[in-house]
Amino acid sequence: MRILALDHGNARIGCALSDPSGSLVRPIEVIEPPDPAAVGRVVDEHEVGTVVVGLPVTLAGEEGEQAIIVREFCDQLRNHLSVPVETYDERLTTRMAKATRRGGAKAAEDSLAAAHLLEAYLIARESREARNES
Repeated sequence: MRILALDHGNARIGCALSDPSGSLVRPIEVIEPPDPAAVGRVVDEHEVGTVVVGLPVTLAGEEGEQAIIVREFCDQLRNHLSVPVETYDERLTTRMAKATRRGGAKAAEDSLAAAHLLEAYLIARESREARNES
């Protein structure tokens, strides 16, 4: 099952996609401007089974105004999509994306942030599954 990660911003949404096994991640084109219908087209085109949206929280774990906007967008996605929509802590993904760009990556910074978000999500999911199997 492919997973689509979204880094929601006011002007655009960075996007990253996993392979069907959930082991490889690649940034894909941004969605500009943010639009649930455009996300739906990506979900359909790539046969996505879950959408993960980065939830902006402070280093202390608190949610601010941007988190409220992201949660509202997630509600719009849930009304538009037939697949689960989850949020996941996106702390430091923008900083990681900037470092990746400095390292020579060609993808849009927003999509690189989404790729880092998806990598962290997949690692956490694998860890949860391993704990549940023990």
